[in-house]
Amino acid sequence: MTSNVLIPFLLTCGAGLATGIGSAIAFFARSTNKRLLSFSLGLSGGVMIYVSFVELFRQAGIALASAWGERLGMTFTAVCFFAGILLIGIIDRLVPSVENPHEAHRVEEMKARPHNPKLMRMGLLTALAIGIHNFPEGIATFATAVDDRTLGIAIAVAIAIHNIPEGIAVSVPIFYATGDRKRAFRLSVLSGLAEPVGALLAWAVLMPFMSPTLMGCLLAGVAGIMVFISIDELLPAAREYGHAHVSIYGVVSGMALMAVSLLMLAK
Repeated sequence: MTSNVLIPFLLTCGAGLATGIGSAIAFFARSTNKRLLSFSLGLSGGVMIYVSFVELFRQAGIALASAWGERLGMTFTAVCFFAGILLIGIIDRLVPSVENPHEAHRVEEMKARPHNPKLMRMGLLTALAIGIHNFPEGIATFATAVDDRTLGIAIAVAIAIHNIPEGIAVSVPIFYATGDRKRAFRLSVLSGLAEPVGALLAWAVLMPFMSPTLMGCLLAGVAGIMVFISIDELLPAAREYGHAHVSIYGVVSGMALMAVSLLMLAK
């Protein structure tokens, strides 16, 4: 039982701490590889969308149909799917648009502006906003990995990719405000720790009551959360880096990658 929980938790930690990778890129890279970021964010979105509709929604439907019958089970699946969208949508609405963490930031900004103490508030609010957004992502990664280790790895990688530009978004204004790279890095990493906190909450609150019905509801809700993240965050951010076609190539590549992976595993 311990290994069944430990590995999903470690996957969630790895996905969350990827904000530190974004922070490190902001400090040490000479310029932003916009094409690579655009492709990577699209790839992440493609993986999430494909997994959500092809695997998670299907598995949720099977689990709930076996417990409640075909019609009622599919009804519960649809309700939980849209409940997941509603949850992350409400969280998104609570984040002030001025401090929205999904605005594209570039490494060049680190050298473009002087230190400005007024930006500290923006950096802290951005870190808080990203932490709030990362909380349900941690639950999503953990719950999926508990049910299916392979899907959990795929989702953890996709979320890690999407956390990299968020790390840049935290580091840039805090570095402007303080001139302290270490402090900006620490706060960037701290914002990603909301994901393992979400995993711990899922383990403490949900695992004692886990059943096929609860797992089915969780998987459907996770599918809704990831579809919303892809449409609201990943794809717009990928296009903001100025390579619209590259981002679409990333989406298609992510879907194809997951399709091939799942076919190989089915054998």
